Amino acid sequence: MIKKIGFVGVGVMGEPMCRNLALKSGLPVLALDRNPAPLARLRPHGVAAATGLAELAQDCELIFLALPSGKHVESICLGEEGLCALARRGQIVVDLGTSPVALARRLAELLRDKGGHFADAPIARTRQAAEDGTLSIMVGADELTFEAVRPLLACFASDITHCGPAGAGQIVKILNNMVLIQTVVALSEAIAVARRSGLDGRMLFETLAKGSADSFALRNHGMKAILPGSFPEQAFSAEYALKDLGYALDLAREAGLDLAGAAVGRSRLEEAIEAGHGKQYWPVICKVIDSAQ
Repeated sequence: MIKKIGFVGVGVMGEPMCRNLALKSGLPVLALDRNPAPLARLRPHGVAAATGLAELAQDCELIFLALPSGKHVESICLGEEGLCALARRGQIVVDLGTSPVALARRLAELLRDKGGHFADAPIARTRQAAEDGTLSIMVGADELTFEAVRPLLACFASDITHCGPAGAGQIVKILNNMVLIQTVVALSEAIAVARRSGLDGRMLFETLAKGSADSFALRNHGMKAILPGSFPEQAFSAEYALKDLGYALDLAREAGLDLAGAAVGRSRLEEAIEAGHGKQYWPVICKVIDSAQ
């Protein structure tokens, strides 16, 4: 039975997820982060600050991780003082970030050896969806673990899909991001051509939204970022997008596939980072496409 929840990483997406979890789960939540500011903002909502991983491992039956990359997950979970070493029988660790598939499978095995459980449950959709509790989550776990974590995931997600065993959630999320990035490349190319041909970009996107080119990417990344040229730094950056696309290309190589479309997306992200846009919201790739001579 889950009596207390741990939450590691209360950044751009983690903070609203943790807040919704505390408000809706009815359970005490302990949060851990290097930055004291979000922890202070969460305190009035019933979230207590943890002293470290050891406290989370000792006090919490379930621990969520909302970290930027697989390297961060490794640093938290592996090693003599990591969550895998500290795990207790029956404890569940859930990775909400996008991490390598091999890492998810390794963590599942290590925790299983300690009598614990693991779920990779990467999130999709926007910061506003995290605020509203309407994220989409793709879960890789055994059936019993999935059923145990699903009610808590529902505190910040409206769509929860069990994709298969450990690693399956990461595969689906990585491919989701791969398709999204390629779609935004296409939108960036379309608006660059339209503007150089004397057409209004808003008219183009609004018309595309009425036809077969309509998509979530168009209505969100296109309308809300590319069209107004809004690429804030406190959002999913070009550097993070490149990291996720790298995971997809790694999977493709393992499967013996050469993905030309994904490779184009990678080159555009690399161009944006080289141009100094690495920390900005990743649809900033439209700038390097539009600037081509």
